[in-house]
Amino acid sequence: MTNIFSQEGAQFMISRIEQLTPESQPHWGKMSVDQMLAHLCVMYETVYTDKHPKPAGFLKWMMKTFIKKTVVNASPYKRNGRTAPHFRIAGPRDFEKEKQRLMGYIRQTRELGAAHFDGKESHSFGPLSETEWNNLFSKHLDHHLKQFGV
Repeated sequence: MTNIFSQEGAQFMISRIEQLTPESQPHWGKMSVDQMLAHLCVMYETVYTDKHPKPAGFLKWMMKTFIKKTVVNASPYKRNGRTAPHFRIAGPRDFEKEKQRLMGYIRQTRELGAAHFDGKESHSFGPLSETEWNNLFSKHLDHHLKQFGV
């Protein structure tokens, strides 16, 4: 698992993102490259903004009890998995804008560092360790960058 909190790990992900073009095509799935970049930004929006409402009640219990393990462990995601509703991106997006936003979020996360995230509450899963946060960020980025061949 790439350490997204390290300079090397963050730069590795950014260099992969920089290889994308507006013409990049997915090896699987239905998202276009601009939608994929926006989709990845949602993960960071849940950390850095209040744009997305937090799940509550039964849904939060389901997320913490059944989905958390899959999201924060070190095992790669399977292709064509289900996407949570607030992560779905409809319509075209500005490729360059989404690309710059995503790279900015990766830089911000690295600058804050692992200690900032250790014990921090996630939008959907409650408090996570720095390892769980790293897995969440790194695994999701890697999954979609592989989807687009970078």
